[in-house]
Amino acid sequence: MDFLTFLSRRLVRLALCLVAVSIITFTLLQSAPGNFADIQRVTSGASSIGGTGTEQMLAESLSRYGDDVPAWQQYLTFMQGVATWDMGPSYRYAGRAVEDIIGSAFPISATLALLAVTLALLIAVPAGVFAALRQNSKADHSTMFLVTLGNALPSYLVAAFLIVIFSASLGWLPSSGWSRPEHLILPVLALSLGPAAVLARYVRSSMLETLREEYVTAAMAKGGPYRTVIVRHALRNSLIPLVTVVGPLLAALMTGTVFVEALFRIPGLGYYAATAAASRDMPLLMGTVLFFALIIMVVNLAVDLTYGFIDPRIRAEGGWGRSQLRKTSTQPA
Repeated sequence: MDFLTFLSRRLVRLALCLVAVSIITFTLLQSAPGNFADIQRVTSGASSIGGTGTEQMLAESLSRYGDDVPAWQQYLTFMQGVATWDMGPSYRYAGRAVEDIIGSAFPISATLALLAVTLALLIAVPAGVFAALRQNSKADHSTMFLVTLGNALPSYLVAAFLIVIFSASLGWLPSSGWSRPEHLILPVLALSLGPAAVLARYVRSSMLETLREEYVTAAMAKGGPYRTVIVRHALRNSLIPLVTVVGPLLAALMTGTVFVEALFRIPGLGYYAATAAASRDMPLLMGTVLFFALIIMVVNLAVDLTYGFIDPRIRAEGGWGRSQLRKTSTQPA
């Protein structure tokens, strides 16, 4: 029951946070100059993206968010659509519903994020271990310099640099698109360098702390093979803190690929969020912002639960394992 109570409270908090995010976003959009319906008429009439069903979508959107509809009613209508997964048509992409755009764009952003995190781990773990085993040496300082440099460079600047070098100058890789496997290389590389730098610092710090533990010292003193002690004892326990870092990092990549997707013209959530913000596409922007917030909150909840199952102390501090700990403490030794 303690776990169910903990989970229920977190889910209620998650729902309240989503409502708060929706109110803030909607208020900012309403406060900005311009009229949603006018922008919709201009983009639907002046662009070539309209197609079959555009007029019907236009009429439906005006009935939801037209000039004669009060702001509070527009908000309640949109939130009702969120609850029923029917957020209505997009302004900019006439003929397409917001939920359809999110449904088609999210797998693309998720693929980019998963590949970027995987590549970041493949870079960070060896680099962090290498630096920790050579603490205060030239190799350690050089590795940390590269890590600091990678952490300081924003992903969109790295993306622009990669486009200039490998697309414009060398012509080895395409600079935009999402139809072939080679389209993945540059955006994944641009997104992975920053997280790799962050994770490498975590691995190095955790590895240095683990190497000072008594059980590692004892394993060394018993004459165990150096590689076995490092891999089985030090490295395995050093990677546990990464659980709390990789989850939020994955969520941040899923929701923070706006500039990279825009630069490479990848039709992910970030790209649609950027175009929605530029064109004042209220339904699409509200939908993507709420979906971004939901991803971050769900991933953070999953990380908390996972770390709680790994470490009983977290369960005790979180208040969802007290009954089991109490039973354990009352048992005779």
